[in-house]
Amino acid sequence: MLNEKNNNHQNNVVYDVKNLNLWYGDVRALKDIKLTIRENQVTAIIGPSGCGKSTFIKTLNRMVDNIPSVRTSGEVLYYGTNIFSNGIRVEELRTSVGMVFQKPNPFPKSIYENVVYGPKIHGIKDKKELFEITERSLRSASLWEEVKDRLHANAYGLSGGQQQRLCIARSLAIQPEVLLMDEPTSALDPIATTKIEELINELKKYYTIVIVTHNMQQAARISDITSFFLNGEVIETDETQKIFTNPNDKKTEDYITGKFG
Repeated sequence: MLNEKNNNHQNNVVYDVKNLNLWYGDVRALKDIKLTIRENQVTAIIGPSGCGKSTFIKTLNRMVDNIPSVRTSGEVLYYGTNIFSNGIRVEELRTSVGMVFQKPNPFPKSIYENVVYGPKIHGIKDKKELFEITERSLRSASLWEEVKDRLHANAYGLSGGQQQRLCIARSLAIQPEVLLMDEPTSALDPIATTKIEELINELKKYYTIVIVTHNMQQAARISDITSFFLNGEVIETDETQKIFTNPNDKKTEDYITGKFG
């Protein structure tokens, strides 16, 4: 079970993906993916549209299970446990592995109710504890100072960048180990994007972050490791600086220099 993960922090490996294949019906979207994701690093997944980036990160917390025609083969080991094993409880996995989407998707509730939604589902009822979780999560998402005087206002009254930080706070409220981010800044303006990037840099001290981004400058700025996907395959994974300055594969170089994509 996942709660054994703390005994399994060998080499700080969070995910060890081995020969992962995924099909949507007859279409093979991921092909023999091999990738290691380590603790307290930002791993960026880059590549052109339709190359399998979002499919891959949605596999890491089994969100792809929601699509009826999906089937997989291979292993995704999370702290040594295959997430496709029969004994795995998906709810437990998704508590441990939070997700932030491309477009901010706050619930049509107050700022406070957005943050405490997860803790309440997990049975926390004490008002003092819920308020402490709210403050801690909003501070962690660099949003507390901006909203502390209007916690009971509707979340839809926030700007796009604030809504996205609220969604990050909502993920953090259930104290995950990993944050998956699927193009979290693509719907935001440059100032809001900078705030999210600064936040990611701060959060990696406490969380493991996997980010899908189509913005190569963003990947270069914020990630430790970059993995280049093309046509459902991993072409190359390495330290970000090496990928962007001296990649091993010509396809990686062609993509990064804008020859296709």
